[in-house]
Amino acid sequence: MKNEVKKIVKKVTIKRNPEKPQGYDDHSSGSPENAVEISCSDSQYSDDRERWEGRFSFILSLIGFSVGLNNIWRFPYLCYKNGGGAFLIPYFICLVCAGIPLFFMELALGQFMSKGGIAAWNICPLFQGIGYASTVAVFWLNAYYIIVLTWAVYYLYLSVTSIFGTVPWTYCDVAWASAECVDGSETFVNTSRNISAVVSPAEDFFNRYVLNSSDGIEDIGGLRFGLVISLIVSWFLIYLCIWKGVKVTGKIVWFTALFPYLILFSLFVRGVTLDGAWNGIEIYLKPNLTRLADADVWIDAGIDIFFSYSIGIGGLVALGSYNVYNKNCLRDAVIVTGVSTFTSIFGGVAIFSVLGYMAKDMGVEVGEVAKGSCLVFVAYPEAITTIPGAPIWSSLFFLMTLILGVDSQFVGVEGFVTSIMDWMPHLFKYKHSREFFVGATCIFQGVMGLSMITRGGIFVFELFDYYSASGICLLLIATFECVSIGWFYGANRFCDDIKSMVGRRPPMYFPICWALITPLTTVSILVYSVYEHTTLKLNNYTYPIWAYAFGYFLAFSSVSCIPITAFIKYVFASGSVTERFFALITPTISQNQIHENTKEPYNVKSTSSSNNPIMKTKSETCSNGKFPVEVHIDYSSAV
Repeated sequence: MKNEVKKIVKKVTIKRNPEKPQGYDDHSSGSPENAVEISCSDSQYSDDRERWEGRFSFILSLIGFSVGLNNIWRFPYLCYKNGGGAFLIPYFICLVCAGIPLFFMELALGQFMSKGGIAAWNICPLFQGIGYASTVAVFWLNAYYIIVLTWAVYYLYLSVTSIFGTVPWTYCDVAWASAECVDGSETFVNTSRNISAVVSPAEDFFNRYVLNSSDGIEDIGGLRFGLVISLIVSWFLIYLCIWKGVKVTGKIVWFTALFPYLILFSLFVRGVTLDGAWNGIEIYLKPNLTRLADADVWIDAGIDIFFSYSIGIGGLVALGSYNVYNKNCLRDAVIVTGVSTFTSIFGGVAIFSVLGYMAKDMGVEVGEVAKGSCLVFVAYPEAITTIPGAPIWSSLFFLMTLILGVDSQFVGVEGFVTSIMDWMPHLFKYKHSREFFVGATCIFQGVMGLSMITRGGIFVFELFDYYSASGICLLLIATFECVSIGWFYGANRFCDDIKSMVGRRPPMYFPICWALITPLTTVSILVYSVYEHTTLKLNNYTYPIWAYAFGYFLAFSSVSCIPITAFIKYVFASGSVTERFFALITPTISQNQIHENTKEPYNVKSTSSSNNPIMKTKSETCSNGKFPVEVHIDYSSAV
């Protein structure tokens, strides 16, 4: 909660003092040269960072961020494609080995540092490029993910305006339909045409009416007026959700995080009561254990974990940074990952129950109607047309889709905004500066999105989706996160920091994962993903060379920040090679790590060439736990 009252602050300066007795540094060798001197002075300080209000605002925001379109779009199809229930085996293994440890690490980092993406990685300045990389990645992600919301807004409008009739993708006797279009009056069974060549009205509607696609990215074409309005509406909703900060956002998530479950449950109840529904559920969950021998199944499971839990894009760090210091983020991490996994499985049941009914109604196999990533805008809308009261169910479905998308999008934008504001706070000291920056961000990225709602926009969208925040980029970022915290900062030291927040150390499972199991998992998936990587093709269309070049620019623009930042920091650091190295792995803390709810100050370790400087020493001089402490480390005298 935002603290409006100014408090007395102890300003602490740490210097190396060879005369200090043994015991000032718990992690030192005990020699006097590793001791530190802490001197205190009073000053005025105002903690003006906003905090989440209430016990549940934070956890609901996490659920809204993690539970998104991936849960009802990507996961159900991957589960069906990769062996049904057997896919859950590699999925849960990857969740335990990488998903939960990384999810918790990012939350704890944000909460401990009270900073967003970039500034939070001052915990290990050598790897501050991780913050830049995640900020760039989420910037690209926000620019193209909004297009999915744009489509959802457009479909919702068409569904609501058809409430007393039929949804417009029901029949083929319309101007936009192709010669291959087949509707319910001419099923796949009784048609004399080539089955592989026919398309449904829903597929034709999406490709030929909503997108009105051109032949390629070279023919970008004009804007689609209906989609332009939908894009403006989408960005306006995002702006309303975050323009006033987390105090307002914390109230909004009560609706955006919970209401979709009411709709999803309604769709589930309607779906399982349809004839043929259990055929769809069976093919969705029936395990095919032979698929576990396929490496692609394990790779799909691992990469889906990063998409499902929004790891590596800075949003979790930003959300955690608005926590009070002693928030039990470990408990919240376990709860949210459990809720997200349950939603993925449950959402798949709701989707495939309707697809099973549709397949039986058309006299075809479920696999004929489950069309990959088109589940949301092709397969499910097509299935809804066969249900009585189709416009009502369609309206509910796309309202749920929109809310899920808005929840994930506005937290992504909040992650970007928080990263920039905490990185350059001097630019945001003026009244309403946050509101203006959020508005400028929404407008700028809205203009970027215009290229994706032209006739050739789908080709631009797929280019962003495939390269900018791809699985390979997120895996690289996550690997460096583990290396930074698990190896250079120290997994055990980070556990001590968590203990200072929540009152107890996390189980040994976490430091072991951060230092060993998780990086091994991410590197294994990364190596195989790179080995199997192919250039993007959309159906039978091959992109021109310049488009591929732009795609690789999108990918490298984020991950290249990590080595470039490390190199620049090393070059501009002073001292010998060893002194530079230890200076760059020493946490840079500009604001105190003593918080009002803790009884101990954030403790500072000395700097020496023989012992990595770790901030862990208790100060008897500044032992009053009621006051924050601002820590300044004199590196010149400490090294």
